[in-house]
Amino acid sequence: MTRRRYSFREYLSPRVLSMLALGFSSGLPFLMVGNTFGYWLRDEGTTLKAIGFLSWVGLAYSLKFLWAPFLDRMDAPLFGRLGRRRGWMALAQILVGSALCAMAITGVGHGLVLLGAFALVVAFSSSTQDVAVDAWRIESAADADELGLLTSAYTLGYRTALLAAEAMILPIAQRVGWNTSYIIFGALMGIGLTATFFAAEPVRSERAVAAQAAPLWSGRGLFDAIAGPFIAFFRTHGPAAILMLAAISLFQLPNFVSGPMFSPLYVDLGLSKDMVGAVRGSVGLVGVFLGVAAGGYLSLRLGFMYALLVGGSVQILGTMLYAVLPFAHDPTTFAIVMGLDNFGIAVAGVTLVTYMSSLTSLGYTATQYALLTSAYSWAGKILKGFSGVVVEGLAAQVGLMNAYALFYLGCGAIGVPALVLFTILARRKTPVPA
Repeated sequence: MTRRRYSFREYLSPRVLSMLALGFSSGLPFLMVGNTFGYWLRDEGTTLKAIGFLSWVGLAYSLKFLWAPFLDRMDAPLFGRLGRRRGWMALAQILVGSALCAMAITGVGHGLVLLGAFALVVAFSSSTQDVAVDAWRIESAADADELGLLTSAYTLGYRTALLAAEAMILPIAQRVGWNTSYIIFGALMGIGLTATFFAAEPVRSERAVAAQAAPLWSGRGLFDAIAGPFIAFFRTHGPAAILMLAAISLFQLPNFVSGPMFSPLYVDLGLSKDMVGAVRGSVGLVGVFLGVAAGGYLSLRLGFMYALLVGGSVQILGTMLYAVLPFAHDPTTFAIVMGLDNFGIAVAGVTLVTYMSSLTSLGYTATQYALLTSAYSWAGKILKGFSGVVVEGLAAQVGLMNAYALFYLGCGAIGVPALVLFTILARRKTPVPA
């Protein structure tokens, strides 16, 4: 199959630029209730165990398939005039920005329960935004090649936001405090909201839904909205669907499980916020750009399955490299480790998102993609809650720094089963749209 070559002008098209901004809006809240939240908590003297348990607010990202069917069939309250996809995006973006500001106002001083409750609102609203943005991306693509182009733009925006939530916020917090920093980043959700208002609403999915579904308020319509996407997915992919979901659910384990302990490690090593922020915003950013480009190239040249094998392998290596930092955390070593890790995560992310996007059916885009993204995150989201318990348990036996090293080696190793499953899928030549 001949792949279309895109000109530079097409990379600057309104649809691609909108996707870039929406990707940024999707990525920004993720670490604000994840690793960056952990940095704030550790800075305030919160225990590793509590930090690990509070990371469970991110389980909302793994449960979004439960309410995704309603995003496929219902307009958003107050914003229905924007269209189904854009309406839900706008509502979710406003809720995320408001809840981040509420976290800032509450702070650690009002207790972890209230702070965690607002973090849960951020996670729930952010995951709802993700459902709508992913559906917009898939439905807006004219063909498989443009889907790859939009996916790369989305990933670049998403990873840039992650770096902003890791790198930019640290020097800001160093100077104005964590509370003010969270207000600033809540306001940055306006970038995605602006893109939502200017983006074009896709119409293909609504036509497909209107052609095949009974009204949502009828028994048949409700059944089709909830069960239809899952029935269609398993009918399309057959017995291999179970293997696909298992492989997807294990693929990002190294990244998810290791995540809550990155920021506490930096604090315990005595690394300054300015140093961490500078490395994340320079070498880390370069690693992301190179990883996004490599992931897109591999998906086109090798096909989805073999690109996943390469991406997963690089991700495992990047995670394991953090075992070096407890014993050699000079600026050069720190920069190399973070750069390679960000490269590996970006390659793995692009290849996985492109693969999952290819598995959805028109008319069920939001729900099926939410099912797939929930599958890839649910195991990691649950297991990462125990990350602090594991490190503290190991520290009691071998010391804190040795515990961190063993933890990261183990986090890398748990990514191997996914590579085995994807190897089986590749050899079975499971039919996947190219």
